[in-house]
Amino acid sequence: MSDAPAPAGGRPSALRTWLLAIRPNTLPAATSGVVVGLGAALGAGTRFRADTAVGALVVALLLQVLANLANDLSDHRRGADTPDRAGPTRVAAAGLVTERQLEAAIVVVIGLAGIVGLWLVAVGGPALLALGALAIVAALAYTGGPLPYGYRALGEVFVFVFFGLVAVVGTAYLQALRLDPLFVVAAIPAGALVTAILVVNNLRDIPTDAAAGKRTLAVILGREGTVAEYAFLLVAAFLVPVGLVIGGLAAGRGPAALLPGLPLLAVPVALSLLGRARRFDDPRELNPVLKGTARLALLFGLLFGAGLALGGAA
Repeated sequence: MSDAPAPAGGRPSALRTWLLAIRPNTLPAATSGVVVGLGAALGAGTRFRADTAVGALVVALLLQVLANLANDLSDHRRGADTPDRAGPTRVAAAGLVTERQLEAAIVVVIGLAGIVGLWLVAVGGPALLALGALAIVAALAYTGGPLPYGYRALGEVFVFVFFGLVAVVGTAYLQALRLDPLFVVAAIPAGALVTAILVVNNLRDIPTDAAAGKRTLAVILGREGTVAEYAFLLVAAFLVPVGLVIGGLAAGRGPAALLPGLPLLAVPVALSLLGRARRFDDPRELNPVLKGTARLALLFGLLFGAGLALGGAA
């Protein structure tokens, strides 16, 4: 058990402790990729399958929880979660759970994801088994293992790949049982916005990460460079629906071509978040931006998924 003090206000209940470990505010990130994948599949003319949709959502949520638990444990072991950290409470560093309890929780989550994942493999084929195994390894190795890629400025790459490309394309494939270029295009904004969540997290943690020797891309780029990276990801996300609308209009699809542009309704939210990311004085001011970016990812995903689905049906 860590000697770090429990959060102010006394020791939380067991339920509250595990909610702190799971970090529910991050779960919209996992949901958004699945929603976009479903919309892309329907937009490509696929009939909706509720069973694989639910399965993909469950696996995505479990992988996000796995990443959160593994990061809590690994960062604690590496000394990255100091009392100066500006983010939410980490349960291992705060002494709320033992390392063994976190390890057991990680095993349980992997087991649950594996059970659902094996059923999805039975539906979609062995390629999904390899992707699922890689996703689990990626979640564990972000800050854990002998070569944690989160400490080597590679976090953004892996988040974009697994919570963007794999989540969207994998979900769409399980619906359609085929690949379509639309699936990959749709994955770009989903991946960009989920990656933007990580960027805000790392922007907030630059001082403590640098002190702990955690060389995230934010530590390398510095404050201004990281804000620019955040802005780039937001712009990239919104350019994709614009491109789809322009392409649909050029193809003479009429009013239906405008439907993939529904995410543009969320532009004011993105601009507000970007403004707050540029103006912060205390790193703790970025905690609402972090939550807001996760909500933006979900809002964008819902609008984009609906636009793709309705546009394909029109």
